[in-house]
Amino acid sequence: MMGSRDRLVSLLFALLLARVAEAGPTAAATAAGSRYLTTDERWMKQRLDHFSPTDYRRFKQRYFEFLDYHRAPGGPIFLRICGESACGGIPNDYLAVLAKKFGAAVVTPEHRYYGKSSPFRRLTTGNLRFLSSKQALFDLAVFRQYYQESLNARYNRTGFDNPWFVIGVSYSGALSAWFRLKFPHLTCGSLASSGVVRAVYNYTDFDKQVGESAGPECKAALQETTRLVEQQLLSDSRSVKTLFGAQTLKNDDFLYLLADAAAEAFQYGHPDAVCTPLVNAKKNGKNLVDTFAQIVRVFYVKEMETPVSSYDQEYLKKTTPDDSSSRLWWFQVCSEVAYFQVAPETDSVRSARINARYHLDLCRNVFGEGVYPDVVMTNLYYGGTRIAVCAASKIVFTNGSQDPWRHASKQQSSKDMPSYLIKCRNCGHGTDLRGCPQSPFRIEGDSSNCSSPAAVNTVRDQIAGHIDLWLSQCQISKNQQCQVMASWGSNNSSDFMGVVTASYSLFGWGVNGDLQILR
Repeated sequence: MMGSRDRLVSLLFALLLARVAEAGPTAAATAAGSRYLTTDERWMKQRLDHFSPTDYRRFKQRYFEFLDYHRAPGGPIFLRICGESACGGIPNDYLAVLAKKFGAAVVTPEHRYYGKSSPFRRLTTGNLRFLSSKQALFDLAVFRQYYQESLNARYNRTGFDNPWFVIGVSYSGALSAWFRLKFPHLTCGSLASSGVVRAVYNYTDFDKQVGESAGPECKAALQETTRLVEQQLLSDSRSVKTLFGAQTLKNDDFLYLLADAAAEAFQYGHPDAVCTPLVNAKKNGKNLVDTFAQIVRVFYVKEMETPVSSYDQEYLKKTTPDDSSSRLWWFQVCSEVAYFQVAPETDSVRSARINARYHLDLCRNVFGEGVYPDVVMTNLYYGGTRIAVCAASKIVFTNGSQDPWRHASKQQSSKDMPSYLIKCRNCGHGTDLRGCPQSPFRIEGDSSNCSSPAAVNTVRDQIAGHIDLWLSQCQISKNQQCQVMASWGSNNSSDFMGVVTASYSLFGWGVNGDLQILR
């Protein structure tokens, strides 16, 4: 028989179950069928310029946290980097499965300037000077420290460090790899999904991959469509642009729109959206331009939610646009990484008018003189695909076989930096996390519609294995004083070494809140 204490415990437990039943499904259960794990906004104050010891300005940076799977208080923390767009929450993709598996919290800070995390209302070229991957990496380091300390305060402890793991896709995948390179003491490892770590000036491999992914028949249909459009632009440009719903664009910007519309079909796992109607139209003698116009209007603009205005240079010049993401990303392209998707000299899918001069003219027209992507310095600073040096280790790279961006990623494995190519007909950008095709959104990165689910799931198992191993090996010293060294030159005489010292816990904030940079 139960004693009075046991009866009291049973009664309390029964009451608790009743309250849970009344409350309905848990947040985790609700999130399981939603696009986002959470959309609840949180805020922190972020430093505007991490490289000036005299600039104390701050801005509000938005972030999100999801704790439903966290094995508190000591479980791992997955830092999901939000990249070159507004961040509406934490996506419920395959990362949710990984978080559940490892008992991890998931936190996502919004990239500076994007969405609601802009330091300035007017995005003039002068105000954009603090928008760079280098500043963004320090944002992540500061956020990591801020969140760890807030977690410690929540659990009434001091000096404790949870194991952290950093994850990103595309540009944020590059940030993930670069964060591990520059701040190895702040993360146990990173996943660089489609991580574009190599800045490229003339990125001809992009168009070559589009042709390869399309296959001979579809590639020929796309090339013929491009030629026909170019001819019609010479005779009646307004009519052909109106057919595509792009009459406001100048001719070269219009040709860039068409090139992107074709490329993104393969990039995001929708080859049939372009190839099936175009190949059928060519076989049946139908008008290829009319067919492609329908594809662009319905698939690219409507279903993929791509505004035509994002190709309009007059719109890109606006300093207070309704959607700032295009202007912001073009600034990063024009000032740091290039990725100029130019037409190869022969056998191009896109128009030959989309060349380096087109991109340079766009940069000058939109941002003025003096904005230029020094890709040599960018690759020197981060290592490009030769990132396998010194502290760079425990980074897993993944790419989809049909993704035109994979040639800017690290595709060869090296010591402690495995690289996996997911091979299937519709495996594209970030397939390991997002599944395929990527529109509509795939809950938990559902891979069942990939042409080879086994190929996707095999790489996912590899990823989980690396995370498991690296988390188990990860031991961060609680009282560690960090030194982060960045080489700016190619020899001893021209090297610049920046040393960030920690006067307060793990990251370098002085007693008065100033970042200490010793030169």
